Amino acid sequence: MSRAPTLLCGVTAIILAWAGAAHAQVSPTHQAATTTTAATDDGAGAYRTQRYRNLFAERLGRSPQETHAKIEQAFQRLFHGDGQEERVYFETGANANGTLAYITDWANNDARTEGMSYGMMIAVQLGKKREFDALWNWSKTTMLTTDPANPSRGYFAWSMGTDGTPRATGAAPDGEEYYAMALYFAARRWGNGKGIYDYQKEADTILRGMRHHPVVTATPPFRIHPGDQPFVEPATPWPSPNNRHAQEQAQKAGKPWPPQRPHRAPRAVTVGPMVDEAHAMVRFVPETFIPGTDPSYHLPAFYELWARWGPREDRAFWARAASVSRDFFVKTADPGTGLGPDRADFDGTPLKNWDGSPGSFSYDSWRTISNWSVDSTWWNKDPRQQALSDRVQRFLSSQGIDRFADRYTLDGKPQSDRHSTGMLAAAAVGSLAATPGQVSDDFLRALWDTPVPSGEQRYFDGMLYLMSMMHVGGEFRVIDANNK
Repeated sequence: MSRAPTLLCGVTAIILAWAGAAHAQVSPTHQAATTTTAATDDGAGAYRTQRYRNLFAERLGRSPQETHAKIEQAFQRLFHGDGQEERVYFETGANANGTLAYITDWANNDARTEGMSYGMMIAVQLGKKREFDALWNWSKTTMLTTDPANPSRGYFAWSMGTDGTPRATGAAPDGEEYYAMALYFAARRWGNGKGIYDYQKEADTILRGMRHHPVVTATPPFRIHPGDQPFVEPATPWPSPNNRHAQEQAQKAGKPWPPQRPHRAPRAVTVGPMVDEAHAMVRFVPETFIPGTDPSYHLPAFYELWARWGPREDRAFWARAASVSRDFFVKTADPGTGLGPDRADFDGTPLKNWDGSPGSFSYDSWRTISNWSVDSTWWNKDPRQQALSDRVQRFLSSQGIDRFADRYTLDGKPQSDRHSTGMLAAAAVGSLAATPGQVSDDFLRALWDTPVPSGEQRYFDGMLYLMSMMHVGGEFRVIDANNK
């Protein structure tokens, strides 16, 4: 049975919750910006050695040519394959800046900053400039919030209809993070152009906004662009395959559809930076009344580069954030299973799910093992990451590598009956950090043998599949002037 995941990044829940959420004006204390560059330790990983491991070659005996061909095949299917069953990338006309294109979450019938920025990262890593520029053009044109009355001005709206109409008016930090890193890589692969294609300038702008966005309070409804109609979430769920399946399940269970939500008058919303200055952590969302962080948003491998390439006044902050995130991975991982929650407080305590149930390992959480494992292979600064990968892979292997569920309680009780390619792929990236042996090899073999995702769930599964193939195959690299 294929049960379509929601993959909300949590932000839809914020839109549903903000009207009744109690919040206060928040004036975060910003540490004094420093204009000095933090002393940097280059570690002992690929950033220093320039050696990116191809585990398919090392451990499975596949040639570099076979690996590259498999990655290229996955790219062609997901970006240029059959429009109904294979691809998620769609070109949709042009404007003064050139071609426009979006990546769609087919099962949820929208385009998300998560997927747009993933698509850009894939494109720059594989040297696909047309696709990169088209995705960035659509992002800037459609998703960037420019209405002065919206407190999220300067951020990208995390979800938009593929027709360019909003599905949300707030932002999700994982999209901003991947946008910034992809743009820095583009500047080093292709050089900077003009306007929106001055990649370095655009990346700097995003990073400055993440840390220095003003604290602004306003009352919805909001617009994305001046002149838009105010966005008001509809009373019924958006039409999509996932919501159609949810309706069918509700009807079988004798539950009402759509779920009843109490009507509340809009209340003021305060939006600030995407990072918590005191803890040096990315926030779950920049809305100040929503607490905590998302472990899968922590990207120390990227933060190390921002500590070298980003705005000079923020480099010390990002160096600190990289170290903090490494500690945070250890704090949030269950001591038995290694599984971490979708959301956690800054001290690592899992936060409850939106329905009030205990925090659990779910769709966002899939990515966390990949995040610390990429950090391990690029920088090799934290020996604890090997134990973390071993723990997760050992637990999932015990569940059956071809059948483990895609959601669990943190102590390992299955909460779904779906086995997801995207979760398998992210777990296979754990082999970059894991102890070499049968278990880590089994994950590599399972990923290699898994076909390119297709059908309704091909968006999140497909993006994670392709990026994971690139990570494990040595084709996801730090792009710099000397090694592009």
